[in-house]
Amino acid sequence: MVGPIPVVLVAGFLGSGKTTLLNRLLRDNRGTRIGVVVNDFGAIGIDSMLVAGHVDAMVSLGNGCVCCAVDVSELDALFARLAQPRANIDVIVVEASGLAEPRNLIRMVLGTENPRIRYGGLVEVVDAEQFPASSARHPELTTHLRLADLVVVNKVDRVSPAELTRLRSDIGAIAAPAPVYATTQGRIDPGLLFDEPLRAPRQVPEQLSFDALLADDEHDDAFDHRHLHDDYTSVSFSTERALDPRKMIEFLEDPPAGVFRAKGFVTFGVEGERRKFVVQLVGRHIVVEPRAWSRGERRGAQVVLIGVGLRPEAIRVRLREAVHDATGLLDPPSMLGVWRYIPH
Repeated sequence: MVGPIPVVLVAGFLGSGKTTLLNRLLRDNRGTRIGVVVNDFGAIGIDSMLVAGHVDAMVSLGNGCVCCAVDVSELDALFARLAQPRANIDVIVVEASGLAEPRNLIRMVLGTENPRIRYGGLVEVVDAEQFPASSARHPELTTHLRLADLVVVNKVDRVSPAELTRLRSDIGAIAAPAPVYATTQGRIDPGLLFDEPLRAPRQVPEQLSFDALLADDEHDDAFDHRHLHDDYTSVSFSTERALDPRKMIEFLEDPPAGVFRAKGFVTFGVEGERRKFVVQLVGRHIVVEPRAWSRGERRGAQVVLIGVGLRPEAIRVRLREAVHDATGLLDPPSMLGVWRYIPH
């Protein structure tokens, strides 16, 4: 489905590994055009120098991606530039300064009047080794975790398995229902965060940051053979039957554990309702958009869920429960929950 460009926010305390994660996305993506925004508050753009080795205000990278360094007050104008059709951007990733307040960035994206962008989720990066001390010194970290749609626990090679188990349990209790993804050196499959387009791959960026290069040199050989990071899972569900809108909204409002994103289209068995509805879920943020049918399109529902540690059959059981099995059509008031999530 072609639609608004997702804006993925990457936040975390200084040294948690945000820049390394960002460089991994730039290097590992397969043909995706990424608009990178470095939200740098300092007079000297240290982060923007690290990202692909550049410090210019806006730089075209070797793989068709774009790197920008701006203050938070300039983000909305920059989003408008990156979302122009001629920019041909697939996803915008904002690396927030370690001093940034994620709540303000979320509000800016959710409150935008630009129809060409949508909220793609807040990814909070946590340093596995430093989290206990950091959370004790900075209680606001707990608030950031509660805002997150996905928590990436980075540098897990620096803690013991027992410490990692305890850490994931503690973070999961704070950040629930956000999935907790454990990794090393910022490795995360781009498919967890955004859809990769059907486009021929371009060359990799010509320059990587110093910390990414050092990480490759010091650790890659050792840890390529030990898969410490989590693999994400995708689960597909399809039916030729219409759904009950109340049950589908209940599913989206209380998704299965580990779900980060859901997308697809559904039809509802409601009297007088002949449209299809595109559904998008990121974390706990739901958007439903009515669309007209195109000739030859399938009726029913097709939904894909993406996350960490998903249980496919349990998810499909819950979605089957949302199928409208009763004879006859539901009354129009049953759509009230759907209208709540349709942008105005």
